[in-house]
Amino acid sequence: MIDPGKAVKESSVAKPPAALSPKLIVGALIFGLAFGFLLQKGGVGTYHILLGQLLLQDWTVVKIMMTAVVVGMVGIFPLHHFAKVNLHIKPTRLGPNIIGGLVFGAGFALIGYCPGTGAAALGQGSWDALFGMAGLVAGSWLYAELSGRLKNTVEKWGDLGKRTLPDVLHLPRGATIAIMVVLLTAVLIALERFFPRSS
Repeated sequence: MIDPGKAVKESSVAKPPAALSPKLIVGALIFGLAFGFLLQKGGVGTYHILLGQLLLQDWTVVKIMMTAVVVGMVGIFPLHHFAKVNLHIKPTRLGPNIIGGLVFGAGFALIGYCPGTGAAALGQGSWDALFGMAGLVAGSWLYAELSGRLKNTVEKWGDLGKRTLPDVLHLPRGATIAIMVVLLTAVLIALERFFPRSS
């Protein structure tokens, strides 16, 4: 006879993740290489362009990020609607978001690269990015070591649950996408007109 308590306990144990198939690994490599190539071609692997953004003198980085947001939003939500992809929405937690943003911003200001642009810069032979990437690895290791202690304290501060922009605005998802595409495109056009890319 099966013990119900034992069955519940066994079912609640997290199962190890399935091994990634070679097809998924190849797909990830292709998309990763394409992403790095586009970052490099966009110029955001170049130190002076990133520094120009931090000094509000060169808006190339913001233009690329906003373009990515528009393209990603228009692509992901319809794919999710037709059950082609799953959305993995992380909870909005004010404490970790603010602290993480401050640490990220300090690192960006000090080294002049973020993780993605640092990898692109290193790939194009900008060896100064190597120090930033070393710091990224060290910081990731430190966070992994401390994550057990932070899990039930700092990581729970200001937990607002899994919320998306349509939830916050109380609008249908399609309407939110349409509004954001129009607004972001207008901002992109304005940035391109008043802050053209420096040579």
